[in-house]
Amino acid sequence: MDIVSAASKRFGDSPALFTPEKRLSFQECDLQSAHIAATLAALGIGPGDVVAVVAPNSPELLLLLMALLRIGAVAAPVNHRFPSNHIYGVLDRLNPALTLFDPEACPELGTEKAVSFEMFANLNRANTTSAFIPATDIGRPASIIHTSASSGKPKAAMHSLSNHWHSAMGSAENLPFGPGDCWLLSLPLYHTGGYAMLFKCLLGGGALATAGASTPLETVLPSFPVTHLSLVPTQLYRLLRSANGEELLKRLKVILLGGSAANQALLQEAIDAGLSICLTYGSTEMGSQVSTSCGPIASPTRDSGNVLPFREVSISPEGEILVKGPCLFMGYLQGTRLNTARDAKGWFHTGDVGTMSENGTLTVLGRRDNMFISGGENIHPEEIEDALTAIEGIEEALVVPVADKEYGMRPMAWIRVSGRCTTDDAALASLATASLGGLKTPVAFRRISAWTTIAGSAKIDRGWYLKSVTRDP
Repeated sequence: MDIVSAASKRFGDSPALFTPEKRLSFQECDLQSAHIAATLAALGIGPGDVVAVVAPNSPELLLLLMALLRIGAVAAPVNHRFPSNHIYGVLDRLNPALTLFDPEACPELGTEKAVSFEMFANLNRANTTSAFIPATDIGRPASIIHTSASSGKPKAAMHSLSNHWHSAMGSAENLPFGPGDCWLLSLPLYHTGGYAMLFKCLLGGGALATAGASTPLETVLPSFPVTHLSLVPTQLYRLLRSANGEELLKRLKVILLGGSAANQALLQEAIDAGLSICLTYGSTEMGSQVSTSCGPIASPTRDSGNVLPFREVSISPEGEILVKGPCLFMGYLQGTRLNTARDAKGWFHTGDVGTMSENGTLTVLGRRDNMFISGGENIHPEEIEDALTAIEGIEEALVVPVADKEYGMRPMAWIRVSGRCTTDDAALASLATASLGGLKTPVAFRRISAWTTIAGSAKIDRGWYLKSVTRDP
């Protein structure tokens, strides 16, 4: 029995999918995805075939992903917000057996193997006799998810069905998600955090809710019986400043906050508002979460909770976070070759620097590739950013190195301040020096009103700001 039909048998008429227009039960998702699976089979798609999908979140996309799971094809959702030449480059490297795309959200794809959602829907309606053979091998490849490219070029990470299964089961042992619960699909399905929600739904029995990709969260939340919500800090910040965001967030059982470090001031604001915040650290390669708070935090903390079941974490002598276990991906797809990206002992090197306590609490200090040396000392920009946002009036901060004749590198900061902030740069530097010391105090501050973010993400594009620094301040 495949994973979708197993969910149908287990959860029956319980809601699996909420849309603005309707509610679909697990049984209805079973029937509709089976029909889609049969249409794919009629097109010659079978186990191991890569099917690329270039489209925003939608009910149709969720049902299509279920269908691909059922026939054993490898789903490769692609960021539709990438520039056209980037999309073509990704598709060229993937060489999929079929590409399905939403022409309203992305350019027309000029390839013989590309089919629009509308054309596929017509094929699906016309298909009344085809059948498909359910795929039940849990070790088979199930997805190709590209890394978010917070640094460098996105990599194509391949996961097995087993990877996703263990990721969802370990998450559920810490934060149960079952019938009667509803998780808003606030993250794109081409990111591992979004795709992982599909498995939380199918294995736990909770429902997913999805609306138009461009609809603001404060508009979407009142439309569904949402109990669980995944956010990055920027999304939480914006919701808390929207007209009714705080009241909407108070209704939720769980707000899973991750993607990047949350500053202490934002966490304190959320706690003061009575929000159920759980912090999490994860990666594409581990299929989403690695560690998560055991329950809503009661005070601002810099850690990311405890390591979840089915994950192993170790800290290298250099302070790098190493991971392995049943959640760890199969490897990076490089043409027809799969690079497992493990060291001799089976560990994957995350590129993140952190510490872990004896009870398994993980604290992430920053990225190894963000670190720079100033006057012989290792400088972690994230530490400076955290200190800056503790200064009244600084809402968000980003720190990058700039060349310096004496020290080699020195930190400089972009800051977004509240309208109430009247502190000049000299006063900010004085406050920063009091908590950081002189070497870590930014040599310059640049005030901005909005951030440049990674395409299709709310995460700040650190690389863009790093490249924009061309001379000593």
